[in-house]
Amino acid sequence: MSRLRTEAVSLGYGDRTVVHDVTVEVPDGQVTVVVGPNACGKSTLLRGLARLVRARGGSVLLDGEVIHRRPTKEVAKVLGLLPQNPVAPDGVTVADLVGRGRHPHQGIFARWGAEDRAAVEEAMVLTDTAGLADRVVDELSGGQRQRVWIAMALAQGTDLLLLDEPTTYLDVAHQVEMLDLLAELNARSGTTIVMVLHDLNLAARYGHRLVAMRDGVVLAEGTPAEVVTSANVREVFGLDNTVITDPVSGTPLVVPIGRTHAPVPQEDA
Repeated sequence: MSRLRTEAVSLGYGDRTVVHDVTVEVPDGQVTVVVGPNACGKSTLLRGLARLVRARGGSVLLDGEVIHRRPTKEVAKVLGLLPQNPVAPDGVTVADLVGRGRHPHQGIFARWGAEDRAAVEEAMVLTDTAGLADRVVDELSGGQRQRVWIAMALAQGTDLLLLDEPTTYLDVAHQVEMLDLLAELNARSGTTIVMVLHDLNLAARYGHRLVAMRDGVVLAEGTPAEVVTSANVREVFGLDNTVITDPVSGTPLVVPIGRTHAPVPQEDA
């Protein structure tokens, strides 16, 4: 049984339910990508998995136990989260921010040790942020800040890593570079990764498993080949399309049709 899963979970804010009776298992040691149109509940589901949103029905389970019953620091040692729009404290440097990823591993009287330094240094090297160590986070570009936040999540050194739109603010080259980094982390250490992505083709290329949502429910779940079909893309996104094989990765590749490039009907001779 997966370490992280939901059982008929419903999640929401105030009097509004956003996610309805969703049951999802996160395969251990794999990359799971949640996809779907805007406002479909992707980020809310991720926040529920990270115990930032309390279930109003059903449950989120971590190692077989309801996640909200686990102590916060205990959960933080095994589950890391990069939210969609993180905010850094004023004046904090890159090195200081990345170092905060080590807080769950330190007791009240624990001192910063060699293991902490090594984890921070490795995270900054992997994300190409070592050269920014002394810079103030607020002075960085959007793409640089995003890489720093990912470095902090990596420095936490958890077995489970949840990321909400980790490619936000990154150009296409850095998007691929960042997803390559996460794929290599998964392959090297077996870290279980769950992330929300808007780009369906990148999701199909990098995800072992996809969860496709619309209107707060899961419409399709499985391998990229099982989920990314022309019919599913039309149902989930309302998009006319054709699906071909990605010539680089061999995964499904969605080609949108749209009105401008729709096939022209042929008149009968």
